[in-house]
Amino acid sequence: MKIAVTYENGQVFQHFGHSEHFKIYTVEDGKITGSEVLDTNGSGHGALAGFLQMHGVNALICGGIGGGARTALAQAGIELYPGVTGNADANVQALLNGTLLFNPNTVCAHHHGAHGGEHHCGEHSHGGHCAHGHCGE
Repeated sequence: MKIAVTYENGQVFQHFGHSEHFKIYTVEDGKITGSEVLDTNGSGHGALAGFLQMHGVNALICGGIGGGARTALAQAGIELYPGVTGNADANVQALLNGTLLFNPNTVCAHHHGAHGGEHHCGEHSHGGHCAHGHCGE
């Protein structure tokens, strides 16, 4: 099994669509047997799902992620664990232990119409922009 984490300086990077690196962990019998940090070489948004699929990834731990990327990951058969913050290594171990804190409803998306065109990340309104920067839509 391979688990990928959006990765920057040892932490879970918070903008899937802008991820420059993924740390990919190889897991056997519930234990991490190896890991490597891969550069996305400028791939972004929908191309990242293909990048992960090409590297044999089965699951992804990330921060914010847009609807299009969620769809691309689902089509690639990659399990998604969004809304995660903190140390990448510790979060992969937590996933293996069954104790990972994640929010399946974490979404970074642009809402139009009834919401007056405001941009929302997760459950919080940020008055036209994501508090973390551009969310990768």
